[in-house]
Amino acid sequence: MAMNDIRENVLWAANRLCQDRLVVGTWGNISARDGNCFWITPSGMPYESLTVSDLICLDLESGKPRGRWKPSSEWRLHMAFYRHRPDVMAVVHTHSIYATAFAVARRPVPAAVEDLAQAVGGSVEVAPYALPGTDELAKNAVQALGKKNAVLLANHGLVAAAKTMEEALKICLLVEKTAKIVLLAHSLGSVSLLSREDIEKMRHFYLWSYGPEKDGEEKA
Repeated sequence: MAMNDIRENVLWAANRLCQDRLVVGTWGNISARDGNCFWITPSGMPYESLTVSDLICLDLESGKPRGRWKPSSEWRLHMAFYRHRPDVMAVVHTHSIYATAFAVARRPVPAAVEDLAQAVGGSVEVAPYALPGTDELAKNAVQALGKKNAVLLANHGLVAAAKTMEEALKICLLVEKTAKIVLLAHSLGSVSLLSREDIEKMRHFYLWSYGPEKDGEEKA
């Protein structure tokens, strides 16, 4: 993918976050890997007015930024994900209402819905609390994420990490939907969870057989 396409993907996701009401104001952030660096949204700028020239490039080894604005205060979080997960090419951080409700309660979003289990790989765990923008927050998030594709930040919000920007955004929407469903289900009675065996089977199907590719071909 050409550099402009990567940056345009970030802008596309930023506008979708607003359209899907996953953020309020200028909170949340988006980034995309570009070789040995990554492009991230700037700090405190409205998503609707961003252009490709507003994005900041950060070196994955040094963390040194290149651009005319300050990078998002959560650049350490994004950098930690890229450093520890070579498969991750896009990171989306939201403050959506229902997912954040679970983060505030410090309770994981359970694997109670099949599409979440497939796309995330199980329940969405909660990283221990740390102040925003810190190395401690980044470390806690990476550890809680493990091999899955989403993690909650205690009293903060949600982070999705995936191979594509489209997938990362879809995961944010799936987690938000599942969090809402679980809260509604609790009002009706107990919530029935999927078994670990079924989750693993559905995850394998999603990674290797779901979509237009032929069975056995690795998904991009």
